[in-house]
Amino acid sequence: MSTDKTNSAWGGRFSEATDAFVQRFTASVEFDQRMYAQDIQGSVAHATMLTKVGVLTEAERDEIIQGLGEIKTDIEAGNFEWSIALEDVHMNIEAALTKKIGITGKKLHTGRSRNDQVATDIRLYLRGEVDHLSGELTRLQQGLIELASKEADTIMPGFTHLQTAQPVTFGHHLLAWNEMLERDFARLQDCRKRINVLPLGAAALAGTTYPIDREYTAQLLGFDGATENSLDSVSDRDFAIEFTSAAALIMMHLSRFSEELVLWASAQFNFIDLPDRFCTGSSIMPQKKNPDVPELVRGKSGRIFGHLMSLLTLMKGQPLAYNKDNQEDKEPLFDTVDNLAGCLRAFADMMPHVVSKKEVMREAALRGFSTATDLADYLVRKGVPFRDSHEIVGSAVGYGVKSGKDLGEMELSELQQFGDMITQDVFSVLTLEGSVSARDHLGGTAPKQVTAAAKRATERLLKR
Repeated sequence: MSTDKTNSAWGGRFSEATDAFVQRFTASVEFDQRMYAQDIQGSVAHATMLTKVGVLTEAERDEIIQGLGEIKTDIEAGNFEWSIALEDVHMNIEAALTKKIGITGKKLHTGRSRNDQVATDIRLYLRGEVDHLSGELTRLQQGLIELASKEADTIMPGFTHLQTAQPVTFGHHLLAWNEMLERDFARLQDCRKRINVLPLGAAALAGTTYPIDREYTAQLLGFDGATENSLDSVSDRDFAIEFTSAAALIMMHLSRFSEELVLWASAQFNFIDLPDRFCTGSSIMPQKKNPDVPELVRGKSGRIFGHLMSLLTLMKGQPLAYNKDNQEDKEPLFDTVDNLAGCLRAFADMMPHVVSKKEVMREAALRGFSTATDLADYLVRKGVPFRDSHEIVGSAVGYGVKSGKDLGEMELSELQQFGDMITQDVFSVLTLEGSVSARDHLGGTAPKQVTAAAKRATERLLKR
């Protein structure tokens, strides 16, 4: 039986080396090494705090910080050798520091554990990613709002049940998407508040006997404060689940956008033209222009939904405090960040260059009796109770289906067979322009309301 110890962090307790397969199976360094910058950032702050409370000397602090800086340079230059035997990003960096500066490197871990260290690293990492994603979300919103301003009077059919309902404007439709993204941005910012608390100092689970100053460490790292309970500090992953939930909502919205873009770009709708650089062709059908970007974004939504369920399931059976299960939090979290960032970037790059086919949209709005509600409202203004006007218009639509005429295409005599209160002025409300312009109130689809809404949306972005 071998008595070699494979890990200087905990090998003293063990009488034999870790099985080679178990070593590979339990190691996380292949994926958690992406947090090297956050790990070093947290270690610099920890060393600085230990010096403040008298646990380290200033010379030791400076030696540690210089060594960590050199390690960071090595990693970013591709000259750092990661070892599975050292399990994770934390021990790889600590071992390299000790090799570089000697016994002083072994003092860095005073007053902390890998449990509170990894919890700190994840929070630092995710805070930075939330800021990046918020920037991409804002960029997408800017593109949508700018396009909406240009399309404020472009008439298209509005749908319910994917059936023609009432005329709206393309600009109004785009601003509906922006409202979803505005809520998404707010959720990310709210989530960030719960990410931005410091668990470092909780140590393994019960705190430490050293006279640490957690508030000072929090200040150094830009956290809003320190966590209140050491047991919860090392075992909490609510913030990661909350972020993934917010990401899942964003992806759900992007998937809905994608569905409409795919439909609108089809030959059957032909409402828009997507930029060629965001589409692909077919290896066998030369006429094809496939909307691959929105299709793939739509598909990736299921991936993110799965990660949310994975994290919820990961945590549901864990007793306090830290458990090895929590190593499984990183890969779904990292994949969520990567794919959400890619989807937001693709949409932010693509949307400003979407071209509307105005005449096709307008012609589509003329089909499907989209001004039927306008006729009902007209009758109400003539003194007809709404339920009666609804029935009258339903009869008129039935006639239109049989005769192949839209309401606006009928002669006055044809309309009057459903009520003699209908007069020549009815045609002013049966036009598409009259219909959209009549919705002239906050939140309505009237072009001037769309323009005003786009201006307010831009002003909100500028205040971020």
